Amino acid sequence: MSVHVSRSREEDVARAVGAGLPVSRLRGQDVVRVGLHGLRARALRVTLSVLGIAIGIAAMVAVVGISASSRAELERTLDRLGTGMLTVSPGDKLAGGQAELPTGSVGMIGRLTAVEQVSAAARLADVNVYRNDRIPAGESKGLSVRAARLNLLEVTKARLAQGTWLNPATARYPVTVLGAHAAELLGVPSPGMRVWLGGRWFAVAGILESAPLAPELDVSALIGEQIATTLGFEGHPTTIYVQVGSSDQVLAVRDLLAATANPEDPHEVKVSRPSEALAAQRAADMAFTGLLLGLGGVALLVGGVGVANTMIISVLERRGEIGLRRSLGATRGHIRVQFLVESQLLAGLGGLGGILLGTAVTAVYALAQGWPAVLPTWATGGALAATLIIGGIAGLYPAIRAARTPPTQALASL
Repeated sequence: MSVHVSRSREEDVARAVGAGLPVSRLRGQDVVRVGLHGLRARALRVTLSVLGIAIGIAAMVAVVGISASSRAELERTLDRLGTGMLTVSPGDKLAGGQAELPTGSVGMIGRLTAVEQVSAAARLADVNVYRNDRIPAGESKGLSVRAARLNLLEVTKARLAQGTWLNPATARYPVTVLGAHAAELLGVPSPGMRVWLGGRWFAVAGILESAPLAPELDVSALIGEQIATTLGFEGHPTTIYVQVGSSDQVLAVRDLLAATANPEDPHEVKVSRPSEALAAQRAADMAFTGLLLGLGGVALLVGGVGVANTMIISVLERRGEIGLRRSLGATRGHIRVQFLVESQLLAGLGGLGGILLGTAVTAVYALAQGWPAVLPTWATGGALAATLIIGGIAGLYPAIRAARTPPTQALASL
């Protein structure tokens, strides 16, 4: 008889409503309180399941945050440096071999109406720089020596980290300014030291900061054109830096530069826009970001499986509790909602922990790189929504299974 009554609980509720008798109810706050009690009773297992969700969410939030911070840094860099610089360099000859830019190419480019400033640097072939005169010739560490015009910093918008730049006096003497990476590789922490360059000692007058629009300067030792003539410099520039007055005229000037720099062989001239290289680098970073997001999604899926496993085991362990609650008046809907809420709370705790961890990772990494820390609102909102969806899916089957457990069978396990 008791089995028949318990299996017809919904029919009993309907008859109770018709007869004006009190009906078992479960308020929202009661559901949350019961759900929290179920989680506290299995603290270790719940902690491990929460950790799985948190790792997946933290990975996704951190990847999005670091990517957004990198994009903000790129935009800040382009705002500071501008996008109006073009570079001209020699290409390849049709017959093979490296072409040369004419010695007068800088002056010809400077005559273009839209060109605001122009400068140049020339890489000196077979001239290397070393920390001292005892370093073997083959260990150049990939560094180069370049003859630089005095207005090079102004045109490329590079900055001095320490010391002074070349001037009309020092450009005539064995004085050099090192790029940021070159100074690091040579072990020169500050100006005033000497380096072995082209078979003689050169005094280090300054060290540059990293130059985003002219990365070749980072690995160069820069000397004046006058002293460079003693090392084989014949006046042919290898890179010409052009600043266009208006960003609207950049494309028009780019189309004219090859023919202007080398009227006889314009096909032997390469023209590029450094800001486009930075944008291409950003696009490559975005592809890598997509891969990391995929890995974060896999971790989140694993965390969801952990939640489902925890909830299924919880149903098996709590069959006696389920039967007792059903006997005291709880409906199948009450049991179903209870376990769904537990699953959502479990995933929600993991999501909240993951958001906090991912935010912290983003802030620390951006601070270490000197970037502005940026975390899009949609990233945190999407992460929280993802955890709730995962929690709902993971808890759906255990909740249905708990609701379908016959009270008599559940009570028999007590």
